[in-house]
Amino acid sequence: MSSLAITWTLGSHGWANVKVGDEYGEAEAIASYITDAPEEFLYAVARLVLGDEDTRAEFEGEPQVYRWFFHRDGSAVDARLVRADDAQAPDSSGVVLWSGHHTVTALARSAIRAFDRIDYKQGVEAYESQWGRPFPRTELEALRTAMRSHQRATATNGTASQAGR
Repeated sequence: MSSLAITWTLGSHGWANVKVGDEYGEAEAIASYITDAPEEFLYAVARLVLGDEDTRAEFEGEPQVYRWFFHRDGSAVDARLVRADDAQAPDSSGVVLWSGHHTVTALARSAIRAFDRIDYKQGVEAYESQWGRPFPRTELEALRTAMRSHQRATATNGTASQAGR
């Protein structure tokens, strides 16, 4: 598994460019503020951290749509970013822009870093002014809480398995 980086960069009012990349490739998606793209993405990652096997998130790019598909198997996540012609297109359609195989921890940390970077560089007021919606603080904190719970469970399981030797 390779290193993963996700960036969320605000463009003109109500638009964001979202980049995902690892050592094997990178892709870019466009998100419009007409949907809850950041919230949906952060919740999808939180659900994976909490144990869901399959989840997805969608960004409206007007007219195209960018869909994130996630499948978790143990501690690993297969992720795909797909661009479809419009929101009515079935999930089975579209072009895969990027795919990667990473740990759930790497995915969650990358998502948290992306939004922490915005908070640090722009602040929540500038984000809201430029994006047109409030900063996704609740969803970011939900992901952070899920990660803490995941890390405690991992540490507990590791200690229990070592004690059984």
